[in-house]
Amino acid sequence: MQTSDVFIWLTVVLAALGTVAFWLCRQRVLAAGGLADIHSRPGYYGWYGVLWLLLPALSLGLVLAGLHLFHLYSLSMNGIFISCVVAGCLGFVRAYRLVEPRFRARQAVEAIVRGLLFVAAGISILITIGIVLSVLFESIRFFQVVSFWDFVTGTRWEPDTAFLIGAGRADEGVAVPHFGSLPIFAGTFMITLIAMLVAVPVGLFSAIYMSEYASHAWRNRLKPMLEILAGIPTVVYGFFAAITVSPLVVELAGKFGLEADYTNALAPGLIMGIMIIPFMSSLSDDVIRAVPQALRDGSLALGTTKAETIRHVVLPAALPGIVAAFLIAVSRAIGETMIVVMAAGLRPNLTANPLEGMTTVTVKIVEALTGDQEFDSAFTLAAFALGMVLLLVTLTLNIISALVVRKFSQRY
Repeated sequence: MQTSDVFIWLTVVLAALGTVAFWLCRQRVLAAGGLADIHSRPGYYGWYGVLWLLLPALSLGLVLAGLHLFHLYSLSMNGIFISCVVAGCLGFVRAYRLVEPRFRARQAVEAIVRGLLFVAAGISILITIGIVLSVLFESIRFFQVVSFWDFVTGTRWEPDTAFLIGAGRADEGVAVPHFGSLPIFAGTFMITLIAMLVAVPVGLFSAIYMSEYASHAWRNRLKPMLEILAGIPTVVYGFFAAITVSPLVVELAGKFGLEADYTNALAPGLIMGIMIIPFMSSLSDDVIRAVPQALRDGSLALGTTKAETIRHVVLPAALPGIVAAFLIAVSRAIGETMIVVMAAGLRPNLTANPLEGMTTVTVKIVEALTGDQEFDSAFTLAAFALGMVLLLVTLTLNIISALVVRKFSQRY
């Protein structure tokens, strides 16, 4: 029996046994006492049997799969299938023997569900820790070769000869590689700043209009149209930025006597800002509409205008949610790759001029991990170092936002 067949058959058998377990436990308690004599509703007794059928079977299956994955113990697919079914049946027998009219089935089921929710939360935390540790360990390997200070303050990113040195060919007169990440992060922050200068005002003002000024019918028309932008593939935005917006930027810059590259940072920044408008607008609209109407009515009753009510009452009350929307938009902008590749180019460039070509951290990470380099070369490990620094930057933004939310949050 193949692995996929085991999964399918185990799902079918456990679903059938779960249905039988639900009916048997429910009928057992109803036969032992009427509805007035049992402690919990009949459905809780049925679900108690189902949970005690599924949990042992699935837990044993995960344990056997883990042992097989780490080559600690191997069992045939048929053996895994039979073991899981037997474990589930034993669990059901235990639950069936406990079911009786005075058994507190509701508390038992809720305790099991609460435990499952705790496990789910723990899994998400462990996954996050695993991601951080995987990036951290590889970054440490990189910083054993390249100085951390040189990495974060260096102004030259020229790692192309790193693989020759790693192959023992440093005596061939190759140039010394440089891993200064400052131009890459400067390009990331420049393009992100341009995108947020477009997305935040447009998204926030559109959210204010839809939640405070637009009629219900207009809002139902405008919001889906605005959210269509979120469904457009990023490669389409990249085509639009490279073919339409970049030449337009070059032409407009020439009319003002300025020189602009066709691979400039302004074009992808503008298009990226348009792309993340729906994230900013939709989330801000939801949090603004969640502000209690009583606050608006009280402010208007005191004689303030609608604009003053929005500025002094609604927006401060919705500020925590707006900050969260802003952070999601920033994260979306920092993580974007395709638009930057197609419109801004791959050249690390430390400049404050958005009319010149730049690149971002994510682009360089993709470049380092998709080439023909050895995985343990300094060039490849530099991708993990870039990811680690970017992770620290994102963590700093989250901490700042948490402080802002804590300062301005209000409870209603």
